[in-house]
Amino acid sequence: GLPNRDEMEGKFDQVKGKTKEGIGRALDDDELEAEGRAENAGGNVKEGFGKARRKVGEAIEDVGDAISR
Repeated sequence: GLPNRDEMEGKFDQVKGKTKEGIGRALDDDELEAEGRAENAGGNVKEGFGKARRKVGEAIEDVGDAISR
């Protein structure tokens, strides 16, 4: 199925986090680098939650389809 809002926001947070992490590393800014790592990790969690939620929704639809037959 198509990615849901949580999956898309998670991907966006991952990209933002990786960007901050890279800039922090380039500028030798440990705080910015750590913030980027945390944002990336949060994006991974959010994307995973979105994928799980989508799969549960798809499974419920499949059950509904099977019952209506």
